Amino acid sequence: MTLAPLTCAEAFKRLDDYLDRELSPEETVRVAKHLEVCARCAGEIGIERQVLEDIRMKLGRIKAPRGLMARISAQLKGG
Repeated sequence: MTLAPLTCAEAFKRLDDYLDRELSPEETVRVAKHLEVCARCAGEIGIERQVLEDIRMKLGRIKAPRGLMARISAQLKGG
């Protein structure tokens, strides 16, 4: 069964999950195919990719307070 191509609105709703690799393989292919033929959506995902990359770079420079991981682990264990 071949699914119909995605519209821009349908593709746009899936862009975050596409970037996070949270779509099914079938949905990933559908979004990728749409991005191959739609310059507007390809431009939008380019912007979103850049924002995510910038955030990751900035987060990599932030140091967590001493003992934070121990406190998180304790909370996850219930106490």
